[in-house]
Amino acid sequence: MPASSAVTVLGLGPMGRALAGAFLAGGLRTTVWNRTPGRDSELLGRGATGALSAAEAVGASELVVVCVVNYDAADAVLRQDAVTGALKGRTVVNLTADTPARARDTAAWAAAHGIRYLDGAIMTPATTIGTSDAVFLHSGPEDLYREHRPVLDVLGGTHTHLGEDIGRAAAYDVALLDIFWTAMSGYAHALAVARAEGITARELAPFAQGIGAILPPLFEELAGEVDDGTYSGELNPITSAVSSMAHIVEASESHGIDAGVMRAAEGQARRVVGLGHGTDGFIRVVELLGRRSQAG
Repeated sequence: MPASSAVTVLGLGPMGRALAGAFLAGGLRTTVWNRTPGRDSELLGRGATGALSAAEAVGASELVVVCVVNYDAADAVLRQDAVTGALKGRTVVNLTADTPARARDTAAWAAAHGIRYLDGAIMTPATTIGTSDAVFLHSGPEDLYREHRPVLDVLGGTHTHLGEDIGRAAAYDVALLDIFWTAMSGYAHALAVARAEGITARELAPFAQGIGAILPPLFEELAGEVDDGTYSGELNPITSAVSSMAHIVEASESHGIDAGVMRAAEGQARRVVGLGHGTDGFIRVVELLGRRSQAG
């Protein structure tokens, strides 16, 4: 059992319940609290202690793990005077998903109130918590991370400390979820187009998996091109990408299916061509998207 054998979990949605369950399974004294009553019954049956208030929950442990829907919800709990006072001198590990800017703002608030603070992100579903498949990202003071790593290890999986910049875990989270939700939106659109053409989702799925299998090695290859600024289009120039995107837009709209996402992607690719990069690969779009950020 870790040297610090007590932990408090604030937030008992599916992920929060999974976290608390893993702590209980690891033998830690676990106190739980949720704004909406009734979500702790299964955990209480397994030996968790239910708190009547967030301040009471915070006071029960030196380590407080927060997992709620966003930082508005986290702030509504943590920045109550009674809770803030009870947190002084304790450590908060915030596994709530939000933006890097919100993580930095919360870290500044914590520092101003004598609260030790780590930010984090969970990159796998609730069902993976407590197993080897879980993936956690952390950022903030390395000594604080190392101090609480034994407790965090009880959650299973891999834990990666990304650096002292408190917003770095949230930055990874936003970027990685960008991949996920963009892909999911593309898949939903593809299924709509396929269905309009008389192809069932189950019929398309095996071939969709084949497309998905192409992506991992491409991610690695294109990451090198972006970092090196090469953007090779030798095998598939962006002009070819524009053509295939136009076909998707035409087929979609012929069935009355909204093609806004693909129109946006096609527009970006056409702008790259218009800037004189038609022989480069599609990933040259990264430079186009980043121009305002680089200018700032």
